[in-house]
Order: sequence, then C-alpha cells, then structure tokens
Amino acid sequence: MGIIAWIVLGLGAGLLANMLIPGRRSQGLILTCLIGVAGALLGGWLATKLFHIHTLHGFFNLSTWLTAIAGAALLLLIFHLVTSRRSTSSGRRTSRRRSWAHR
Repeated sequence: MGIIAWIVLGLGAGLLANMLIPGRRSQGLILTCLIGVAGALLGGWLATKLFHIHTLHGFFNLSTWLTAIAGAALLLLIFHLVTSRRSTSSGRRTSRRRSWAHR
C-alpha cells in the first residue's frame, strides 16, 4: 500500500476506534486522525512482530482494517488514560489549595 492509502486507512481507523472507546473525548478531530494513523502503523507492526502475520494484503482486506482499528483503539485508550490523570491530578491540587486558603 502507498502512503496515501496508509493515511486514509489511519483516518478511518482513528474515527472508528474513537467511537469504540467509551467516555468523554478531550481531543479534536485532527488529533483523533493523527492518533489513528499512528495506531494503524503500530497495529501493523505489532501484528508482524508478535504473531508473525503480515496484515498488509490490501486496502480492502478485513485483517488490515481490524489491525489498524485495534492499534488506533489502543493508542486512543492510552491517550485518554494519560490526559484524564493529568486533569484529575491538577484538579485535586487546586481544590486543596482553595480549601487551605479558606481556613
């Protein structure tokens, strides 16, 4: 597959994976698509390294799409976990400061 096909595959995989991951979405469309492209590449690489499966049989092959969606979902889940920890930890610090300042 060419680079344009990888980008289109990653965009579609990122959007589909974003629908599969539950919870509030903090990223925009562009970041979702970039994570999808990276996830498609990661999914293809992991499938090759872990299972010795070459999933790049063509753009319209089901295994190619499933691998890309799984990789994008994994990266989106990691992104959500990292960003949710940052927002909750910073929220706790401000609430502690406010409660201490009022005493």
